[in-house]
Amino acid sequence: MIAAPIPPDDTARVCALHALRVLDTPPEERFDRVTRLARRMFQVPIALVSLVDTDRQWFKSCQGLDTAETARETSFCGHAILQDGILEVPDLTLDERFHDNPFVVDDPRVRFYAGAPLTDRQGLRLGTLCILDREPRHLTGEDRALLRDLADMVREELIAAHAATTDHLTQLSNRRGLELLGGHVLKVCERLAMPARLLFLDLDGFKQINDRFGHAEGDAALQRFAEALRRVFRAADVGARLGGDEFVVLMSHADDAAAEAALARLRAVIDDCNAGRPPAMALRYSAGLARWSPRQGTDIHDLLQDADRAMYRHKQQRPAPGGGRAH
Repeated sequence: MIAAPIPPDDTARVCALHALRVLDTPPEERFDRVTRLARRMFQVPIALVSLVDTDRQWFKSCQGLDTAETARETSFCGHAILQDGILEVPDLTLDERFHDNPFVVDDPRVRFYAGAPLTDRQGLRLGTLCILDREPRHLTGEDRALLRDLADMVREELIAAHAATTDHLTQLSNRRGLELLGGHVLKVCERLAMPARLLFLDLDGFKQINDRFGHAEGDAALQRFAEALRRVFRAADVGARLGGDEFVVLMSHADDAAAEAALARLRAVIDDCNAGRPPAMALRYSAGLARWSPRQGTDIHDLLQDADRAMYRHKQQRPAPGGGRAH
């Protein structure tokens, strides 16, 4: 078996994949519909929407295979993302890259693979729509065109899903994205018996920035704050802009100490961001913390309400703008 080489753009490719915020999310009919269609149209037992992460391939949709992910080094799709066109292997047992692959020599004992790359708007290859058979076969020209068409359907769904759950200005999750991803994160935390914390962050004096300096400067302030959140919090944390000047971060596998440490880092980053700016343009915020444990059974909406109340208590206890530090 020969593992696929790592492409030169892999860091950018993986970052683009993570930016979609689709990894480890529940199955969705919009993707399952395409893989069911592919399996039926090509008369194959297995059809997958495979996304190639740093060291694994994860299946957003999986028809005919009883697993959610495999190691990247044993994946066929790791090879498929190295080229623009469809990778077709008529007989895997005759290809030195795959003849001793565990998926060839052991269950499900596949013999045929064809994968059409899934690209983002920048052309980065994030994964594939692929079909697998237990018998050797060849694709016709019409077959290849059909597989590309189906892959385009998946690509458009990925882009649409990202747009529907992403705040356009800050590129953080929006409220819908938080509800979808947050619900999934809490289920994972419940299954693994891990605590979680939700931080509610509200910019103070944001209306004054808009009123005094204009909406362009207000937008720039929101973007600076979002970038600060990205610098401070982990890739596994879910950051979101709920709307206006309200932001939240859901931290998985985190206790009070982890949340307080993150807030301390955020204060330092915001202080650095404010350095050299007029006080009227400085970023200031109030923060509220809500706690979640596997025993509570509270959902993301309950956490948001708890954190929102905590944030307002913090805001009411703070001095008026100009009377002290803003965080």
